[in-house]
Amino acid sequence: MITRLELHVVTANEPAIKLYNQRGFEIEGTIRNSLYIDGHYYDEYIMAKQLKQ
Repeated sequence: MITRLELHVVTANEPAIKLYNQRGFEIEGTIRNSLYIDGHYYDEYIMAKQLKQ
């Protein structure tokens, strides 16, 4: 049985973060410099949501 959902989202992606918050996801941590794209580093939030059992 699945009781928890997790996702990663780039910290600069404010529209996605807002949507995930509206759907009940909460930020649990930050991964610094997790992505390197076109010469730039990006941080990611780890977000999670507990599902009803």
